[in-house]
Amino acid sequence: MKIKFAYLFIAVSAFVLMGCGGADSLDQPDKEEVTGGEVVVDFDAQTMRNVLVSKEAIPADYNKPVYGYKAYKIPYETTDEEGNRIEVSGLMVVPTGVPEAMKQIGFSLVSDSHGTIFANAEAPTVIAETTNSPDGAPVILTALSGFVTLQADYIGFGDSLGHYHPYLLKSSSAATTVDFINAARAFAANNGIPLNGQLFVTGYSEGGHVAMAALQTLENEGEPVAFAAPMAGPYMLDRMGQGVLASNALPVPSFIADVAYAFAVRYGVNVDTLVKEPYASALPGLFDGSKARPEIDAQLTHVTTDLFTADAINRLTSLDNTYWFTQTLQLNSTAYWGPQTPTRLVQCMGDDVIPFAMSTGTASVMRDNFGAADIGVIPVEVAITGDVNTSIRLGHADCATPAYGVVSKIFADVRKATIGY
Repeated sequence: MKIKFAYLFIAVSAFVLMGCGGADSLDQPDKEEVTGGEVVVDFDAQTMRNVLVSKEAIPADYNKPVYGYKAYKIPYETTDEEGNRIEVSGLMVVPTGVPEAMKQIGFSLVSDSHGTIFANAEAPTVIAETTNSPDGAPVILTALSGFVTLQADYIGFGDSLGHYHPYLLKSSSAATTVDFINAARAFAANNGIPLNGQLFVTGYSEGGHVAMAALQTLENEGEPVAFAAPMAGPYMLDRMGQGVLASNALPVPSFIADVAYAFAVRYGVNVDTLVKEPYASALPGLFDGSKARPEIDAQLTHVTTDLFTADAINRLTSLDNTYWFTQTLQLNSTAYWGPQTPTRLVQCMGDDVIPFAMSTGTASVMRDNFGAADIGVIPVEVAITGDVNTSIRLGHADCATPAYGVVSKIFADVRKATIGY
């Protein structure tokens, strides 16, 4: 599927706006009363267009629709890894200033699971409440593409700050996402937001893993999904862990250290059997939501053998199936099943954090071993250039924005073919 590069340039520019104008710089309408949530951002369509033009995200003569952006913080309940019901939160972003025909048909939902964060300040609802501004993927998915975008904060962030974040743990990741979809639908019904019943599923990095876990739960519950497009996720956690611990250096030690910490908490294992001191004792304070990734990485070592115990390295790199960590990484992997929903794994070939082979290997396993009905891989660099021989290579961080542009176009094409707009 080819995506015109001009379209992606617009999407890329919009995505990188981090708080494109707060309450101090743009007039915000008085917050309306809603049932079951609160309005945290409300930009009308003309204001959104003006902001995107002023930030050079779109040209002044941009001739495609730009919609308003109304974001709601919605509290809801989900189930954590230990089976407890807990209060969590999520951000629902709704397009405004849309044609009457769109209102009559209703909006399609996109469940978008965000990538790895460490600081609570980076959670979707916290950003919205703090900046009072449009931010991130919903600018592409909602303001430029007309979808209702759903972003759960995840357990451990937003209203559940204080609970450990179950990083890459499958059960609670799926529950948090699916429960938010249900909560958002109830919120829409109670507040006159028209939905058409169509659901899409996506997410980037950790969010790719979460999206795949949620898709499996949705299928198991008989919930129809129009199309799924997880992006750059570590779907085979056992293989990912094996590769990371087999390397001499850890460019981003916070990622694998957070996996070790979350899995140790979840399965009742002393974390110092995985992570060496003095780092093991520091992990609870590093992953309490008060610190962002650069600060955490600065307090860890980048040398694999200095961070992880020899036993953990040896047993995981050999994929010892009697080892609890190997077993639980396999258990929480999201590659070992066959989706019946049309699914595309979207990733950059130049990804320097999660190998592109993670997507191609997952697609092969799902298709060949588990009977996936319609699955494939879309290299982002090929999608944005239309050139299968392109020499462009984008790393993990740089890939996120164009990947969202690719996915947004895919979903919009499906919506046009099925819903009619």
